[in-house]
Amino acid sequence: MKSLKAQGHLYADTAAQIEKLNEGSFTKFTRKLEESGLENMRPTGIDIMQINVGKMCNQTCKHCHVDAGPDREEIMTRKTMELCLDILKKYDIPTVDLTGGAPEMNPHFRWFVEEVSKLGKQVIDRCNLTIIRANPKYHDLPDFFAEHGVEVVSSLPHYTALRTDRQRGDGVFGRSIEALQMLNEKGYGMEGSGLTLNLVYNPTGAILPGPQETLENEFKKQLRRKFGLEFNNLFVITNLPISRFLDYLIVSGNYEDYMQKLVDAFNPAAARGVMCRNTISIGWDGYIYDCDFNQMLELKVRQGGRHLSEFDFEKMVNRPIAMDQHCYGCTAGAGSSCGGQTT
Repeated sequence: MKSLKAQGHLYADTAAQIEKLNEGSFTKFTRKLEESGLENMRPTGIDIMQINVGKMCNQTCKHCHVDAGPDREEIMTRKTMELCLDILKKYDIPTVDLTGGAPEMNPHFRWFVEEVSKLGKQVIDRCNLTIIRANPKYHDLPDFFAEHGVEVVSSLPHYTALRTDRQRGDGVFGRSIEALQMLNEKGYGMEGSGLTLNLVYNPTGAILPGPQETLENEFKKQLRRKFGLEFNNLFVITNLPISRFLDYLIVSGNYEDYMQKLVDAFNPAAARGVMCRNTISIGWDGYIYDCDFNQMLELKVRQGGRHLSEFDFEKMVNRPIAMDQHCYGCTAGAGSSCGGQTT
C-alpha cells in the first residue's frame, strides 16, 4: 500500500482535511470549550518535547495519522537535531519523546539518543516493533535501548493476529511478538528491571476505545498466556479523524456517525488533561506544533517561534493552543493522548 502522498490522494493535502472536518452541522469544537468554560485553556508547562525524526517507515498501516511508509523521504537532519539539543540544554524539559515513521530509520537516531541521554533527559522511543526484526542492522536495538535506559512505547492494536494484521499489514503481529520477546529477554517490561515497555492500543474500526484498565488487564492476561510476554502499561488511544483514518471513515461510510460519536462524547475533564497542555511537538523540518496531530495537519504554534531557530520559551509556555474539529478525538469519553486516556 502506498502512502496518501504517493497516491496523490486528496487527503494528502492538509487543507482538504481541515475543510472536510469543518463541513456539516457538527458543533464547533471551540464552542464546546466555551460552553464548558475552557475557552482560555493554556499550557501548564513544557514537560515533553515530542520529536518526529522522519516519516519514513517500514510499515504502511491503514490508520496511520502520519501517512508514514517506505515511500516517505522526509527525515530530520543532524543540524535540526542540534537545534533541539540547544533548547534541551538551556531549558528544563525533562522528557524527549521520539516518534516517526520508524524513528530508528533516521541515520542519526542513535547519535541523537546518546546526546539526549547525556543531558539527563528521559528518552521515549515510539517503536513499531517490526523494525527490530526488519533488518539485521536493527537486531541490536533492544541492547541499545537498555544501555541508554530508553522507555519503549510500542503499538500493538490487539493481542490477536487477525485484528493486528488487518490494521498494520500481513505478518506484522508475528514479527511484533518476536520483537517483544527480544525486549523481554533484555529485561524490558520485567518487574524490578527498571526498563519500561508500554504498549499502545487503538480500535481497529470506527468505534471509541473501552476503559484502559480493563483492556490492559485483558492484554496482559492474553499475551502472558499465549506467548509468555510481559509489559508495564497499556496506553489506550482514540483514532483521530485525520489522514488515512479520515479516508477510511469516508470510504467505509462511517464518517458522519464517527464524528457525531466524538462530539456527543465530549468530556470537559478529558479536555483539561490533553497532551498539548504540557507538550510541544517538533516536525522533521524543525517547525513547532502544539501536538502530533496538529503537526500532521500543519497547524503551527501561534506564538513562541514557529521554528526551533526562533524558539522563545516564555512565549511558548503562555501560547494559545491551536484547536479545530479533530480535537474532539482527544476529548471524547475518557480522553486520549500519547500517554493513554487522560481521566
